[in-house]
Amino acid sequence: MSKNVALVFTTVLSAGILASCGDSKKQGAGGQGEQILDYKVLTLQPRQATLNVDYPASIQGQQNIEIRPKVDGYVEKIYVDEGSIVKKGQLLFKINAPQYEQEVRTAQAGIKTAEADLSLAKMQLNKVKPLVEKDIISHYELESAEYTEQSKAAALAQAKASLVNAKVNLGYTTITSPVNGVIGSLPYKLGSLVTSSTTDPLTTVYNTSNIYAYFAMNEKQLLDFSKDSTGTSTFKAKLSKLPNVSLILSDGTTYGHTGRVETVNGLINTATGAANVRADFPNPRGLIRSGSSATVRIPNTIKAGLLVPQSATYELQDKRFVYLVDSKNKIKNVAITVMDNTAGQFYVVTGGLHAGDKIVLESATNLRDSTTIKPTAVSAGSVYGNLK
Repeated sequence: MSKNVALVFTTVLSAGILASCGDSKKQGAGGQGEQILDYKVLTLQPRQATLNVDYPASIQGQQNIEIRPKVDGYVEKIYVDEGSIVKKGQLLFKINAPQYEQEVRTAQAGIKTAEADLSLAKMQLNKVKPLVEKDIISHYELESAEYTEQSKAAALAQAKASLVNAKVNLGYTTITSPVNGVIGSLPYKLGSLVTSSTTDPLTTVYNTSNIYAYFAMNEKQLLDFSKDSTGTSTFKAKLSKLPNVSLILSDGTTYGHTGRVETVNGLINTATGAANVRADFPNPRGLIRSGSSATVRIPNTIKAGLLVPQSATYELQDKRFVYLVDSKNKIKNVAITVMDNTAGQFYVVTGGLHAGDKIVLESATNLRDSTTIKPTAVSAGSVYGNLK
């Protein structure tokens, strides 16, 4: 009797297990038994953000002055070295040109001769005057003496001018720096013959107390800037409204001084479709040298933009998508358009989403349209906390 009871119990238990398995498969097939997973969801609201637009730039000093000889001669002395920091008026070169010293001596002698001739002419005039007054000699002799005196005075003035010119030429044999700056290369060594028509300069003095960063802005960017409705009418006024710009050095660090965009070239290069723009930066310590390369960073403030974390998007066939959550917690893949420039780790959405939309923060590849999820709301502060 006990064996029969055990057999009946075993049969019932097996039937229950099979029925349970059948129900499980049925639920899986019908979708009602699928597990609903949790996903972090963000509700989008307009926010303010700063977009940084970077432009490769080349650096030039405020002044790049070529030092050229004005007289012919040999390089006798070089008082500076390449890369030296010099002050205005500091001695740079001495040119050996003895002919100019000789010209000074000749002019000095010419002055003495002219002075003697003038003195003799004056004596002759003084001698003639009383004789004319007494009608001993004719008035013609007086006029002749006066003209001779005037001629000798003019000769003296000419001799003095020759001396001034000779001293100027002699002064050109010593060359000083016209500005504060840094010395460039020195192509000529001691003993080199230089002339006023020499192709290469003796050196170049780079005045880098202020530096100019030159970069290019394409035609579209110029048009966008010109159409910007900031209440200003002239292009110069629009430039004055631009925020200070930053300079990113070649090592990736940000330069300690901000600058200003001062000028935009009025001509667009037909080959590149861009116009040159100049930003000015102070360089009090001379850290940046002329000829350097850097990046000009211009900030652009978006007052009310929809910002989507880059990690919440995915790209497919040159389009960018996000997972939109509807009112029934179902997923929908939505294509979005974004600005070319990013605000840190965020895209600025220009199409495809609206304020109040909810998106999945994780770019999970296993989500498909109409998939139901269990949304977990994430605070905006935790997402945008590091946004500047």
